[in-house]
Amino acid sequence: METKQLDRVVIRFAGDSGDGMQLTGTEFAKAAAEAGNDISTFPDFPAEIRAPAGSLFGVSGFQLHFSSSEIYTPGDAPDVLVAMNPAALKTNLKDLVDNGTLIVNTGAFIEANLKKAGYQTNPVEDGSLGKYKVHAIDISQLTTSALEGSELSTKEKGRAKNFFALGLVFWMYGREPETEIRRIYQQFAKKPEFGEANVKVFKAGYHYGETAEVFQTVYKVPPATFQPGPYRNITGNEAIALGLVVGAELAGKKLFYSGYPITPASSILHSLAKYKNFGTLTFQAEDEIAAMGAAIGAAYGGSIAVTASSGPGIALKGEAIGLAVMTELPVVIINVQRGGPSTGLPTKTEQSDLFQAIYGRNGESPIPVIAAKSPGDTFYCAIEAVKIATRYMCPVMLLSDGYIANGSEPWPLPNLTTLPRFDVIHRTDPTSYFVYERDPRTLSRAWVIPGTPGLEHRIGGIEKDALTGNISYAPENHEKQTKVRAEKINRVAQDIGELDLSGGESGDVLVIGWGGTYGALRQAQQAVAAQGHKVSHAHLRWLSPLEPGLAKIIHNFKHVIVAELNMGQLRTVIRAQFLVDAVGLNKIQGQPFKVSEVVAAIHKQLEAAPMAQASSSQPTVNA
Repeated sequence: METKQLDRVVIRFAGDSGDGMQLTGTEFAKAAAEAGNDISTFPDFPAEIRAPAGSLFGVSGFQLHFSSSEIYTPGDAPDVLVAMNPAALKTNLKDLVDNGTLIVNTGAFIEANLKKAGYQTNPVEDGSLGKYKVHAIDISQLTTSALEGSELSTKEKGRAKNFFALGLVFWMYGREPETEIRRIYQQFAKKPEFGEANVKVFKAGYHYGETAEVFQTVYKVPPATFQPGPYRNITGNEAIALGLVVGAELAGKKLFYSGYPITPASSILHSLAKYKNFGTLTFQAEDEIAAMGAAIGAAYGGSIAVTASSGPGIALKGEAIGLAVMTELPVVIINVQRGGPSTGLPTKTEQSDLFQAIYGRNGESPIPVIAAKSPGDTFYCAIEAVKIATRYMCPVMLLSDGYIANGSEPWPLPNLTTLPRFDVIHRTDPTSYFVYERDPRTLSRAWVIPGTPGLEHRIGGIEKDALTGNISYAPENHEKQTKVRAEKINRVAQDIGELDLSGGESGDVLVIGWGGTYGALRQAQQAVAAQGHKVSHAHLRWLSPLEPGLAKIIHNFKHVIVAELNMGQLRTVIRAQFLVDAVGLNKIQGQPFKVSEVVAAIHKQLEAAPMAQASSSQPTVNA
């Protein structure tokens, strides 16, 4: 048996929504992380909760990129595709690299399933898969054979076939099975009969790889070199929850979270519910409006208040967010974006809520907007959102997306003792107290807990006097208050750190991005720069206000590309604020950028004439 060493591999597991592909991918990702590889994952869920079995729109996938060197993305295309049924093959085969490895569960390639997937003939038998290394294995039958004599029902036995696929891939990539076997037993400790069955099937898959003559090579991906220290594998939603808990601790306050279940934000509530021992209080509201109202009430009472949703829920929260703007209360609002409009693509990723975040309220009601770039980065963005909300007494919106929320990466555990505190001080001195008296640096008003002796006050949604807080309809007062609230948000820029810039401060092409596009943009920029081109990548954390560092360099480049998973929302802001003729790299398919798409867009601009001053047209490079 030959052993071949590889630097990196991309595997995609795909099957019916009930085939356990998310679990299979997650378990192999854990094994890769434990082996010391750098990893990046991309779960891809069907939108339907109970999609018809074998249907094209019921396919669930999980892509994993693991490497012996630093990686930024889950990979452009899989080197290995495990297809558990015809629908999974039909929807995913186009992405498999030429000469890639294709493992097919022939047990599911029956006439009825082939028809559901739109196949006229069986692709495993008709020669159409000739450019791939095909391993046609009846995983369904081998699973049943491994469980012969088991008291499980036929249906329950069939559910274990994902562990056969997992065992086989463990063998293919030289992973030791013992740790996974222990983990299976732990996961099914309450149902030991299922744990025993899954272990048998896992071993059957592993030993099939050992004994089947069709597999001639075992592949090894050596460990990556990391900075020394403890790491854990973490998803974006898990990291947000941890960041909120730590942010509240750094502020010296208790955390209150209110939310209503919505994909892909729901697991933030699930994660935070585990931290009751830190004083975290979670509240599942009856709807999105109630969740926002509860958060405002908690902020009024002196807690670190947080709510989270996706685009449709943020729309429902809009009026109450305006109330938080008017009352100047610190609330962190998390939007885990998904494809829209309306229900749109509930399980797919998109960045189409930027305008909603910046402008999506009635009246002049600006708020700071921050965006995380990766699963681990959401931890630090959550802390920063808490800090800015309490320092400037305003609601802050934190943007994540489905790609970040469900994706995972190795995350170095932070040394919490090195994180700077920003203890919140509530005013208790009643001397000369005015509700809207402002801090000269931040323009924030004092955060007074109701019931504090001598500091009784009123706030609400009707415009208030610029000092006393009494209701005021005076035209000049409204204009003054409107401008002060806007200036307060602009002053957040003084607390923004250095611009995240890769490459020089001048050159031929500047790629600007935000959010979960970070990995693809950074890898593409580094690849083109390595070819000798003067290409830089600026990734924005703060979108409102825009980072000051961008203003210093944006006019130093011949071309500016704004890459985002929408029709060009940040590009519109960039063109308006800096008067540069930026072009857009835009993709609205519910899928993240591929590195190759970004590289192609950069080369296209390198060959173009230098940009002119901003015009009314907005050219787009479609991904």
